Amino acid sequence: MYRFLGATLLVFIGLQLHAQKQYQVMDWKTDVSLNTYLVQQMKSQYQLRNLKLTKALTSKNTAIAYQNDVKAKAESLFKNLPPKAALNAKVTGIIQQNGYRIEKVVYQSFQNHHVTANLYMPTGKGPFAAVLLFCGHEDTSKATESYQKTAQLLVKNGFVVLVIDPISQSERVQLTDENGKSLTRGSTTEHTLLNLQSNLLGTSVAAYELLDNECGLDYLLTRKEVDPNKIACVGNSGGAIQAIYFAAIDERVKAIVPCSYLSSRENTLATSGAADGCAQIPNEGLLQLEMSDYLIAAAPKPILVLAGRYDFIDYNGTEQSVADLKKFYAKLGLANRISFFTYDDGHGISKPKREKAVQWLRKWFYNDDRKIVEPELTALSDVELFSSEKGKVVLSYPNEVAVQQLNLQRFNSYAQKRREFSSGPIDLKLKRIEKFLNIGSLNKKIEVEEVGQVGKGKLNFSKMILRKDGEPPMPVLLYRPEKPVKKVVIFVSDAGKGKLADSLSLFDNYLSDQSTAIIVADLRGTGETADKAALNDPKYFSEDYRNAMLALHIGKPLLGQRTADMLTLFDFSANLNKTDVAEVTVISFGNVGLAALHASLFNNTVNQMELHHCMQSFKEVFENPLGKNRYGLVVDGIAQYYDIPDMLQWQQNKLIKF
Repeated sequence: MYRFLGATLLVFIGLQLHAQKQYQVMDWKTDVSLNTYLVQQMKSQYQLRNLKLTKALTSKNTAIAYQNDVKAKAESLFKNLPPKAALNAKVTGIIQQNGYRIEKVVYQSFQNHHVTANLYMPTGKGPFAAVLLFCGHEDTSKATESYQKTAQLLVKNGFVVLVIDPISQSERVQLTDENGKSLTRGSTTEHTLLNLQSNLLGTSVAAYELLDNECGLDYLLTRKEVDPNKIACVGNSGGAIQAIYFAAIDERVKAIVPCSYLSSRENTLATSGAADGCAQIPNEGLLQLEMSDYLIAAAPKPILVLAGRYDFIDYNGTEQSVADLKKFYAKLGLANRISFFTYDDGHGISKPKREKAVQWLRKWFYNDDRKIVEPELTALSDVELFSSEKGKVVLSYPNEVAVQQLNLQRFNSYAQKRREFSSGPIDLKLKRIEKFLNIGSLNKKIEVEEVGQVGKGKLNFSKMILRKDGEPPMPVLLYRPEKPVKKVVIFVSDAGKGKLADSLSLFDNYLSDQSTAIIVADLRGTGETADKAALNDPKYFSEDYRNAMLALHIGKPLLGQRTADMLTLFDFSANLNKTDVAEVTVISFGNVGLAALHASLFNNTVNQMELHHCMQSFKEVFENPLGKNRYGLVVDGIAQYYDIPDMLQWQQNKLIKF
């Protein structure tokens, strides 16, 4: 019986796949089309960047001008931060060790948001040079063995070390149940979901981490044992990108050591794709910022880059970034301030890398370049190193404001700004929205290629490819009525046109009117142009994560690109009737409905819309951060200016139903 049921299921699945495949329009591997387009756009941005850098390296003055430009661009990405709160720093415990002590520290960054850390303090009065140690994505964070040993080696060599728990790790998990248990599968998922919310507000998890780290430095500078002129930051993996960003923004840091992360944005995004949300900031590509540019912004500070030759982080990209830095520092006459150490291992700050980091920092801060040999070191447990009373800030502080709560507060605080935007003239709103979405193909000519027919029951669809110069081709199914077209009904779905076309009942209401044309289309990244599931890690909660993140990186959000596709469909619909303008109805399934809703703002022929299973307010993202498949809706900062109900209000003359 089980064999029979299994065989029946396989036959059913096979029939379903065949049914959908017959509606395929394009005869190439279309699941790569969108990513190929995005990579091409990104490469053109970085080609311009590389030309600018080459020109900048012709003289010291042009190099400094380039540095000032990238520094201003970097600062623009971190401008929308919540105000700092009073640190209210507390030492909640002390662990005495041989030659040093570990202080358990808690401080605030923004109001009622607590940061847990361990402070390693050498024996003696100082003042000592100090190091901010930024952790990667290990769940134990500051208690991870390699970070403990890094801090121990530093403190034994005369450095004060502050090891900071990042958001979503160790004591600072944000998305939890009432018992403090994480609601996600780990920090990388939580970072990504919180970053999605933050991007809608015009900020990022990277910016929130920067704020935490700046406040950590504020705390260090309150300690009389610390020399304020000798501050370094060291970071590994996800902590290395924190260090790279920090170097560009905070002038107080005097030396930088990133380990196992510096590479090339261009190489990485073109191959393995976007990493965790805490390492991605919208518009970096649009601003032509490579990873090395953040460190160029930090010149003339000494920089040591640590890498593993067999790391999953692209080593060729690491070499490219180091080459950029060496050329830039050489032009400033400071070639000796850049060093690159590679060890034949993989990801992480291993013993040889730790030794090299300490030697490098001793050289610059203590004028001592002797070789460092790490002794036998012993790690403590994470519980021993907890700084908060209950080992979780969400449980230890009754008024704790987690990142998702802050984001909801900030969304609500923009209500007046949204009302003011909404009350403005419609033409000004449309210009601003067009800029937000970066719609660049409004007036381009449509080229139509008919490639075949497919029929089922009463329906006979023409298979068509719609092309606009410089945009990905769009596959379309068109049903032409017997009489001249007076009305066009457009169907789009997150799941793609194949499933829609195979459901004849969807079209029954429109077939009796012999003047109604039916269009069933795949907006880019859906249907036959959807990305391969294997290339989108399920931990990111998004089936189009790599393309959505790359689109945000280049400043062309998927929502805007899909809005442009809808406008192409509207133009195509108008061309079906050569005499009168046909009325257009849109029926959508899923969140592609937001692309249709945006497009209808720019087109008066749309008179009716049915948006099934579509988000009805951006507030849903803030109230339910665990939702899936939302990155395709993200536009940097959009929730500051308008919400979905506002768009309905602007189109009261149209019948729009959710």
